[in-house]
Amino acid sequence: MSAKFHYINHACFTLESNGKTAIFDPFLDGNPEGLQAKDIKADYVFISHAHFDHIADAYAIAKANKALVISTAEIAGDAGNNGCQAHGMHLGGTFQFPFGKVRIAMAFHGSGIAGGHACGFVVDFYGTKLYYAGDTALFGDMQLLQRQDAFDYAVLPIGGNFTMDPKDATIAAEFLKAKYVIPVHYNTWPPIKQDVNAYKKEVESTTSSHVLIVKPGETIELK
Repeated sequence: MSAKFHYINHACFTLESNGKTAIFDPFLDGNPEGLQAKDIKADYVFISHAHFDHIADAYAIAKANKALVISTAEIAGDAGNNGCQAHGMHLGGTFQFPFGKVRIAMAFHGSGIAGGHACGFVVDFYGTKLYYAGDTALFGDMQLLQRQDAFDYAVLPIGGNFTMDPKDATIAAEFLKAKYVIPVHYNTWPPIKQDVNAYKKEVESTTSSHVLIVKPGETIELK
């Protein structure tokens, strides 16, 4: 079954399939559609870490929709304390949800919450298999993720300064061996300004992956 991938802005996107919607790292500031938390309809809210540019609108969206927050145990606990339904997981953990399997992957970045750890997600959303790296540095164990749970799409930060830059994200694409790479977390602010077309050219000339450039506000179909 296919899924619709809608890129809202920064590192925030939605997946829609089988009448259900998941939103990842809800941060709506500056999005070109002018979307606000009240405009978002979602059944699941994935949060990779608690920095403001990934969690700012998450709890409001979760409460308004009675959506399930899926995150690390620390963030899930905080979400519960803020009136949200939440399912806590942690690094290396897997769980079978109604839509499919989720694996919590490592991410090398700050957690934004006491005692926590940043993470990524390998998600099977009604048959669409996607790895969202969250905010992370390049790390060698990315090479293991396909072996653990195969996926076709890798959503990677390329902005630099806070995360991988295009050079490191090209090595990540080589490690991950996904059919498609979708770059995010760039051009939001001057410190993370990047040439996404140059990134696409480099990845496609040096790896087996194809880069899908999705502009904020655009929707593509994932097989």
